[in-house]
Amino acid sequence: MRDELEEVNVLASHYVDKAISDAYSVLRGWKRRAEKGRASLRKPRLKKVYVRVKSTLRKVEGEEVRITVRPYEYLTFSWSHTWFSRRVKGLELGEPVMKEDKVYLPFRYKLPWFTPLDFLAIDSNLYTLDAYDGEKFVTFSLKELYSLKFGMELKRSEIQSFASKHGRKGKELIRKYSHREKSRVRDYVHKFVNKLLEMYPMTTFVVEKLNKQSMYQDANDKLSKKISRTVSRTIHRVLKYKAPLYGSFVKEVNPHLTSKSCPRCGWVSRKVGRTFRCERCGFTLDRQLNASLNIFLKMCGFPHLFLTPSGSRWVGVIPLRGRRGVNGAMPRDSGEAQGLRIDIKYYEIL
Repeated sequence: MRDELEEVNVLASHYVDKAISDAYSVLRGWKRRAEKGRASLRKPRLKKVYVRVKSTLRKVEGEEVRITVRPYEYLTFSWSHTWFSRRVKGLELGEPVMKEDKVYLPFRYKLPWFTPLDFLAIDSNLYTLDAYDGEKFVTFSLKELYSLKFGMELKRSEIQSFASKHGRKGKELIRKYSHREKSRVRDYVHKFVNKLLEMYPMTTFVVEKLNKQSMYQDANDKLSKKISRTVSRTIHRVLKYKAPLYGSFVKEVNPHLTSKSCPRCGWVSRKVGRTFRCERCGFTLDRQLNASLNIFLKMCGFPHLFLTPSGSRWVGVIPLRGRRGVNGAMPRDSGEAQGLRIDIKYYEIL
């Protein structure tokens, strides 16, 4: 394959190696998604042209990088007078990606290894993130984010109706408001994750390994629309790559039966309303808080083990005690997320 590509290659030879590596990476990702039914069985195709620059083809000199195009032909890109020059000072440059109209310069952090001291198990719901930190329950309200998605959805439906009658102008409006919605959601998610990491540094975050497609299978049309407005996976993804900056990391667990299981005796209820009630031991707790507690236990190596001589199952829940202080819990506003707030509530079991 390499020899065949070399015959049509007009750039430096090392670009062929990177093209083959990227192609195999795309195929592996497509295979994983196709096996799970998340991708079409047709082979994937690249929609836009790009070139990934191998480390042997670039040379960093101060605040600029020289990229070899062909032997003795170079391109130079500088970031000395850009808005992000201070942020990337002292960082290592990765493999640049060149497109037809722009260049992406990735920078790498070299972070020391930390041992997280605390744990936070998070259950993702439509309007809240309900968490348990080993001492108490914490609820983070995301109603403002949900309202933002809902409002932009209504506006987009009106624009789509307008676009069906106005052709090119309508398409430009759809593109404009779609970009605006993504920017506002992304801005809120980053602010929320930053505040969460400031409140819980050096923490192991335990989240659910969610599959949105499976949620739609058991939901009616009304609930499916609500699920489509959630951004739990986006929050988890941003949290996963930002956590190492605070000495933390993220672990995913299977969410199966976390809302229906009793954290005390292991009983699985067939039907659960707003409040979980165990028919065996009488344990009672809000369904969402119960899910976060079970996620915490899964992270600790449970579910339930046979420990007593009589054969009954017992886990033992860490007693809830005290409250964690909240300093500066409100994120600062920006032009893209003006007026959005994060509401935090604490619960204790007496």
